[in-house]
Amino acid sequence: MAEAEFRRDPTYRPIIKVAKTFFRGLGVRFDIVGEDNIPLVGGALLSINHTSYLDFALAGVPADLRGKRLVRFMAKDSIFRHPVAGPLMRGMKHIPVDREQGSQSFRDAVRYLKAGELVGIFPEATMSRSMDVKEIKSGAVRIAIAAGVPLIPMCVFGGARLLSYDHRDFSRGTTVAMTIGTPMHPKRGDDTEAVTQELRARMRELLDETVARYPVTGSPWWVPRRLGGTAPTLEQAEELDRQARAERAARKAAKAAKRGKAVPAPSEDTDG
Repeated sequence: MAEAEFRRDPTYRPIIKVAKTFFRGLGVRFDIVGEDNIPLVGGALLSINHTSYLDFALAGVPADLRGKRLVRFMAKDSIFRHPVAGPLMRGMKHIPVDREQGSQSFRDAVRYLKAGELVGIFPEATMSRSMDVKEIKSGAVRIAIAAGVPLIPMCVFGGARLLSYDHRDFSRGTTVAMTIGTPMHPKRGDDTEAVTQELRARMRELLDETVARYPVTGSPWWVPRRLGGTAPTLEQAEELDRQARAERAARKAAKAAKRGKAVPAPSEDTDG
């Protein structure tokens, strides 16, 4: 895809203006550290933790502040099938991810990066109920290697207080803190799994740094248990995810039974 094609963004930039107005209306306070690690030009892959439905909007803020750059996010393909969100996602040139057949999204991400774009990926695949960084997929490392671009770990913290699993609170004055780490430069021949574990370790370090400077009082539910909060542990969150998948599968099966249709087994990587 030619770089010139990305300059035509009649959808994305107006939506950014709407998002900025929304955040201003809520009095969101942004605390951003490390935005200089985002390149002003050229492709780079942002590897971001995931705790909120708003992470797509929030994680694009540092790049916009850095140099009015846009981030093309990889998101599950069901969003692109939504009658309202779908056309917007396509208009913003985000990348649909079919978790059963991920090869096309891999190729799209590599093509975008080679065209000089910023791409955002959430390597945990689903939102973390633990507020900690879950085990991550190797796709981020493999995409960065195939495209020959820097892989930049990033932490977004505080968005879960606004909108996350079973929680919605648009009270004014919420702080959203973000930390962008130094770029990694994986290359062909590297041990992909080892680099993936290093990426997760760096993402957790960024989370620790971000929570340490965040205005926390008491032991809130939106802080990881190991950092003094009362969020579920990683193991407890995994069990909650399993229960949620089972409940969704049961609902789908009941609906399908009414229509006389069979449904596939639930994916392990499906958001609620």
